[in-house]
Amino acid sequence: MIVVIDYGMGNLRSVGKAFERLGSKVITTSLKDDIMKADKIIIPGVGHFKYGMEKLNSLKLVDVLNKKVLEEKVPVLGICLGMQLMTSYSEEGDVAGLNWIGANTKMFRFEGKNSIFKVPHMGWNGVSTIKESPLMNNISPPDQFYFVHSYYVSCKNADDVLLHTDYGLTFDSGFHRENIFGVQFHPEKSHKTGLKLLKNFLEI
Repeated sequence: MIVVIDYGMGNLRSVGKAFERLGSKVITTSLKDDIMKADKIIIPGVGHFKYGMEKLNSLKLVDVLNKKVLEEKVPVLGICLGMQLMTSYSEEGDVAGLNWIGANTKMFRFEGKNSIFKVPHMGWNGVSTIKESPLMNNISPPDQFYFVHSYYVSCKNADDVLLHTDYGLTFDSGFHRENIFGVQFHPEKSHKTGLKLLKNFLEI
């Protein structure tokens, strides 16, 4: 059973519909009992990092998510803000994250010759695969994904980096360590390539 975590940060319906198109049973919930039954977990999200962490804490979901992800090793996929929340710290709100991956979430700052790059980074962009991962099976250039974000992830451990994307700088657009996966782009908005990635996650 796929559980999409509902912590009030948007984009839940489109993520659930994408998995339904792949024939998967999906529950969108903030209930601990449902989360405890999950075979796989999706943490989506669009919005502010600090508010996202406040919502997870107010719903008392951090402990159950830590149990499922860190103890039971259930596969988890963070999408956009969901990926960022897995990091140690964000400049957006100057607040700590879940700390599942040693990484910081930083704001795009473009000056001088790079001022041509607009923030947020919005639109289609390619990714470079840095290491092998089942999440990226049968996905390669010229495949592209849809991005919408003003902050990006910078991993502390190069071994965690799965994907790079170039937009004014080279940033970590995906990470993978053991059962923990995160992508900065929106696979649910990335047409056939995005569905291929979600199907890969289902098969992990």
